[in-house]
Amino acid sequence: MSVRILGIESSCDETAAAIVADGREVLSSVVASQVDVHRKYGGVVPELASREHLRQIVPVVQEALAQAGLTFADLSAIAKRSPTHLASLLFL
Repeated sequence: MSVRILGIESSCDETAAAIVADGREVLSSVVASQVDVHRKYGGVVPELASREHLRQIVPVVQEALAQAGLTFADLSAIAKRSPTHLASLLFL
């Protein structure tokens, strides 16, 4: 049985999840961009970024699992990028 790790990244203005098997094979990779949300402000607005991460994290993770043909029960571990400077991301 292979080791399958779900990696989550949400450090600035993108929310991403990927699943890797045995540290070498990428089974899925999903990225939700916030470019359109921040464009009109000329840069990233932390409060908006925080809200978007909370809105996007569940669909992004669900899509990563679907692309890999896996469920949470099939995962060996979950890894999250740390630290984060957005308060809402501390809940992830």
